[in-house]
Amino acid sequence: MGDVERQRAHFESISERYLTARGSATHLTLKSLLWNDFLSRNRRWLSAVEHVLEPMCGYGEGKAILEAGLGKRFEYVGFDYSRPLVEEAGRRLPGCRIFVQDVTRFEAQGQFDLVILIGGLHHVHAQSGEVLRRLCSALKPGGCLINFEPTQNNAVARAVRDRVYRRNTLFDAQTERGFDLSELNALYEGAGLQIVDQAFPGLLAYVLYYNPDAFPALNRGGVGLVRTLYALERRFYRSAPARWASFATLTLLTRRDNAHTSKSATVSTRA
Repeated sequence: MGDVERQRAHFESISERYLTARGSATHLTLKSLLWNDFLSRNRRWLSAVEHVLEPMCGYGEGKAILEAGLGKRFEYVGFDYSRPLVEEAGRRLPGCRIFVQDVTRFEAQGQFDLVILIGGLHHVHAQSGEVLRRLCSALKPGGCLINFEPTQNNAVARAVRDRVYRRNTLFDAQTERGFDLSELNALYEGAGLQIVDQAFPGLLAYVLYYNPDAFPALNRGGVGLVRTLYALERRFYRSAPARWASFATLTLLTRRDNAHTSKSATVSTRA
């Protein structure tokens, strides 16, 4: 069984557990706060978005995230390699084009204003460079890519993640691996992408509530605690300590050949 097929089978086996864990009020509150802030901060890059692609879409959460954060509707296309997930996403998002597709074989040329990828790239770690090149090619001139990905930038975080992947049945240690931040950024550059904004929100609130099934023993507290932690942490999301400590990285990118013709692209590191 190849890596892609193994990942498909694995995710189908844990999909109900995955969905249940992410239906809690604490998870949904943190997700809303984090994404709305990030999208609002980068509204000038995303104001003209009309056509959106979500590869490895799962249940299609990217559509609701973008509509809430940008305050507009758009044409949404999603795909995943799991037929049951595609069928469920189709039920949740009637009228949208959602289909079965292996991201490592996806081909499109200049069709989308925005590609949004939420925690998907590490599932195809061995093919991640090729996947990013394919997704970059799918962007229209001036288009952007948003990627929220598990990362680590120190040995402790790497050891913790490796242990979780080995011991928690939610994950498949044979095919999944979080990215070192320098590795991920090099992949972006190799795919012809340039960073516009990069934040490091994988701090305490993320560990407790964004992936509640990764650290189930730590998933304690209510919505008030989520809001308090977020308010304290968000001001440090682009700082050097957060970059070092974060378990995840949220990045907005544009095609490098568009960066100097459509807008002035600079890496944003200030909160």
